[in-house]
Amino acid sequence: MSSETRAGAASSADPARPERARSARRQFAATILVLEAFVVFFATLVAFGLRVGDPVAVFVVGGTLSLAMVLVAGMLRWPAGYVAGSALQVPMVAVGFVVPLMFGVAAIFVVLWVWGLRLGARIDRERAERAAAEG
Repeated sequence: MSSETRAGAASSADPARPERARSARRQFAATILVLEAFVVFFATLVAFGLRVGDPVAVFVVGGTLSLAMVLVAGMLRWPAGYVAGSALQVPMVAVGFVVPLMFGVAAIFVVLWVWGLRLGARIDRERAERAAAEG
């Protein structure tokens, strides 16, 4: 790619319209939910391997919880998405009653969820203050 092509591509963007910064809170929350979905999927395989219950029930519950976490990660553009993400932490902890090791894993994810929401909100607030100060 020549330098003219790169320069032309960069200048084609409208300089009067600055890029909108993505919400750090939304990025953190979505990342945590998707990682949690993978963990739930693998915990489902563990529960199946340990034969802790009916295989169909294990896969239905695990698959539903994993899918719900991925779907809620996509809903984070609305405030209800954060409420749903917080609500999904409850069944994550409840999985510990079937696979006891999941209590520890769920505790880690609950802490990450709360930390991600708080830190993300603080970063977004500081970005807004900086943008207001810069005019």
